[in-house]
Amino acid sequence: MKNDAITRQGDDFAKWYTDVCLKAELMDYSSVKGFIIYRPYGYAIWENIQNYMDKKFKETGHTNVYMPMLIPESLLNKEKDHVEGFAPECAVVTKGGLNELEDPCVIRPTSETLFCEHYAKIVKSYRDLPKLYNQWCSVVRWEKTTRPFLRGSEFLWQEGHTVHATRDEAVEETLRMLDIYKKTCANLLAIPMVTGIKTEKEKFAGAESTYTIETLMKDGKALQSGTSHYFGQGFAKAFDMKFLDKDNTQKYVYQTSWGVSTRLLGAIIMVHGDDNGLVMPPRVAPIQVRIIPIRQNENKVLESAYEIKEMLSKAGIRVDIDDSDKSPGYKFSEAEVRGIPVRIEVGPKDIENGVCVAVKRNDNQKITIKLDKNLPEIINGLLNIIHNEMYEKAQEYLDEHTTRVTTYDEFKDKLETVGGFIEAPWCGRTDCELKIKEDTTATSRCITDKEPEHGEKCICCGEEARHIVKFAKSY
Repeated sequence: MKNDAITRQGDDFAKWYTDVCLKAELMDYSSVKGFIIYRPYGYAIWENIQNYMDKKFKETGHTNVYMPMLIPESLLNKEKDHVEGFAPECAVVTKGGLNELEDPCVIRPTSETLFCEHYAKIVKSYRDLPKLYNQWCSVVRWEKTTRPFLRGSEFLWQEGHTVHATRDEAVEETLRMLDIYKKTCANLLAIPMVTGIKTEKEKFAGAESTYTIETLMKDGKALQSGTSHYFGQGFAKAFDMKFLDKDNTQKYVYQTSWGVSTRLLGAIIMVHGDDNGLVMPPRVAPIQVRIIPIRQNENKVLESAYEIKEMLSKAGIRVDIDDSDKSPGYKFSEAEVRGIPVRIEVGPKDIENGVCVAVKRNDNQKITIKLDKNLPEIINGLLNIIHNEMYEKAQEYLDEHTTRVTTYDEFKDKLETVGGFIEAPWCGRTDCELKIKEDTTATSRCITDKEPEHGEKCICCGEEARHIVKFAKSY
């Protein structure tokens, strides 16, 4: 049954998205544009992502630190390309108390310069390397157009910053973190990602190369969901980050940076959600199972519901009970809006028959299950099935909306009729990239690892193609 409080995706996808964010109580608006309130349910999703990824980072030798929120403007100006890339989005503090600041401070849009300043102080020898640091924090980028989770003036994220003795170590780190991101999205969020390297125009300000994870939303637009950057020695030279190597010579370090943000919540909503609200991947869902007692004041229904809850909780399943005085229909709808993967319905007749009814949120399939010691194992198995079904559905959509073209006319036609990722041969020149964006609003999402076929020409200028690039309209 369609939830009338939520706009249909097909009618207005942007309005549907906002409705879900609000109706599922993921967030609320504050009095400052672009600064949202993360409500408990939305923040719990982020905490689950954070806990999962933090463990992966620590397994690969990374340590958490915390850098200051304010960056002196003079420090930010040390790396020319970097500051030019962020200057339009910077929020600047010019007064401290009643006094004007001699050196105004920027509220961090990212923390490269702070890490560089710190590393320059503490790294002296090859014995000090590598330094593998990560921080969980918020950043501020003063965006003109904002949308919850996808583009905010303030958002939560993690940013890893590492320095290494050799180029090979730094490149290996860059790709290792990209792989962690891709696997996290697949294994935790049930979201398939495509990976590749950004073009010169689209790479991070100050990076030698930027690698990205990208996926498709249900409206056919791409979402950049995380990036991993190889900096080389650009920042090292700007900040004089040197170390004494084994051969007794001074050398500059090689550097990386990588991050994902609460934009992943937006990806979960738009990849999996439907006209009734959220559809939460079970492994990241704050509540994996909701028990709804029906006619709860009869025949020990409520008592049985709490026994089920205790049994599932002991098995490590995140479970709650809606024992409010709302009608069963209202409770079902509320569970659907929040995307709770499984709801368990139990009433007087179910108890008489020694069963309960499990309803899968992703496809509304109802399964009758015996109320015995095997219930936790069955529910855990069901949660894994749901995860796999959600991943396969998203992968199928991604495959169906990835199209290979060879001409500009075909490119423009497929972009409008099919949408999604359009793989096209490209010469490598920025002016062609800009013309494609001007003509179609599509941008390059990543350079693929595919090679152009012999004789293939750039779809824009007709010159020899150097790369196959995924283009798409995007958020």
